[in-house]
Amino acid sequence: MDNDAIADLPLRTPAASKAIPVIVIARDYTGLGMLRCLAQAGIPSYIACPPDDLCMYSRWYRPPPGVGAWHGEINEHTHHYVSAVTLDRAVLMPGADDAALWIAGLAGSRLANRFHFSSSSHETLDILQDKQRFGQFLATAGLPHPRTFTLNSQADVLAVPFDKMDRVFVKPMDSQHFNNAFGKKGIWAHDRDELTRLWDELHTAGFGVIAQEYVPGSAADHYFIDGFRDRLGDISGVMARRRVRIYPPDFGNSSYCETVALRDVSGAYDTLCDLLARLNYRGIFSAEFKRDSRNGVFRILEVNTRAWWYVEFAARCGINVCAMAYNDALERPVPRVVSSPPVGVGCVNWVNDAKSVLSPAGRHGASWLRIIRQWLHSCFHVLRSNDLRPGLHVMGIALMQRIKSLAGIEYRG
Repeated sequence: MDNDAIADLPLRTPAASKAIPVIVIARDYTGLGMLRCLAQAGIPSYIACPPDDLCMYSRWYRPPPGVGAWHGEINEHTHHYVSAVTLDRAVLMPGADDAALWIAGLAGSRLANRFHFSSSSHETLDILQDKQRFGQFLATAGLPHPRTFTLNSQADVLAVPFDKMDRVFVKPMDSQHFNNAFGKKGIWAHDRDELTRLWDELHTAGFGVIAQEYVPGSAADHYFIDGFRDRLGDISGVMARRRVRIYPPDFGNSSYCETVALRDVSGAYDTLCDLLARLNYRGIFSAEFKRDSRNGVFRILEVNTRAWWYVEFAARCGINVCAMAYNDALERPVPRVVSSPPVGVGCVNWVNDAKSVLSPAGRHGASWLRIIRQWLHSCFHVLRSNDLRPGLHVMGIALMQRIKSLAGIEYRG
């Protein structure tokens, strides 16, 4: 299967009649990807997302009926809003950490009689989402991971062995709220004094953080294993990809990635299977690893317990985890994907990748000719011929930002 064939996979018109619909609780690239995955499978869907979110530009956008002003926020009012949905039954599907935890907490409740979901226990999700608990679990299990240090006090800060590690950065226990506040996944701590200052500032602001060793290697040493594990413990579909470029540098998101053969990351896959089995995991997953340049070991960095930015790319490669989660939530058989996803297929987020390659460091020595070839033969993240408005919206914002930047005017979108 070539890239063009993958890029042109059709979106089917969702069944309009008696099929149980999905309510997606997500936003931005993840929410849009989920809508398209469900449409590709012919599953009707609604989405709870913020006003003027990217998802609202999609041809598949529909707000949940009967909820009024609810835009997917997870707070003390969420139960009330979901209860007010005027659907007899629906499947709830999260695209954010807090939504995944909230849905898991519905197990055994009255609301669970109407709303179905494919989820691990709340405890399992908390272990995977809380970076301190995650590091402790990995250490106890003996699974390869970066050295991680709990920072509950100044004494913990003083105990971090800077002299025995290459580089250290501060990482939040709760990635979602930290990223919303600072727009990044981590902050460098170049020495103990800087770590002390950062801990004091973040602790005062109410953020729990850990210190973690930075695994040596480049952005291209990051690998991802994406898939689905059903209620019986079977992995119904899985694919692997490698990050080629990232934006912003260090703590950003992949701007260009390519699929790789699962056998090429067998060490990482074995670690992931072990972890998921120990936790009796159920649901969508996307695990990030980094290959340690010192010894070639794949060290697990984190596991997303819900859909992620590139979920639609996985579906285009034959691994539609949203469709799998739908069937699992309704306790239907989840067909196993037998054929291996194609290898060497790229996916590019043009807006972010353009920013990445404009710097020599971001290009990692690649020529412009090679980069342009990658772009031309890749699946396009967001931009799709049969759902054009979201991609055009993103490019319009990027163009206005660029024009105003050149003119010295701050863009306010």
